[in-house]
Amino acid sequence: MAVSKKYFYGTGRRKSSVARVFLSKGEGKFTVNDRELADYFPRETARMIIERPLDAVDMKNRFDIKVTVKGGGLTGQAGAVRLGLARALVVYDEEGGTISKAATAEGEEGPLTFRQKLRQGDHLTRDARRVERKKVGLRKARKRCQYSKR
Repeated sequence: MAVSKKYFYGTGRRKSSVARVFLSKGEGKFTVNDRELADYFPRETARMIIERPLDAVDMKNRFDIKVTVKGGGLTGQAGAVRLGLARALVVYDEEGGTISKAATAEGEEGPLTFRQKLRQGDHLTRDARRVERKKVGLRKARKRCQYSKR
């Protein structure tokens, strides 16, 4: 009988990139489109952006993470993976992966949930900025030809 592996799923989007993130309990293996993280994202800044949600909830090297990402460039893809990873961590926390209640019945502050920690770090907010379209008569979206008086 085959053992089914429990996955926690999150979708992330940034610019024109879409990332599907699958978390499963493991030892910290991180693959992006069937390649290692450092192989797919050669820039250190992109890897730092991706790993920030894991650092925010102190869950580094506790999951095997499989990502499929398409569209856009490497910076947009890194942002999409970050949002998808944060959403998958919230699903993991809310489906009973960890027991963290926001407050007790007496009103005392308890440990923060993953959602609260990631919301504080601004990891669950989708960055809606996109490239502005080129307008008719202009060189780029806003760049005009130089004005000549004479």
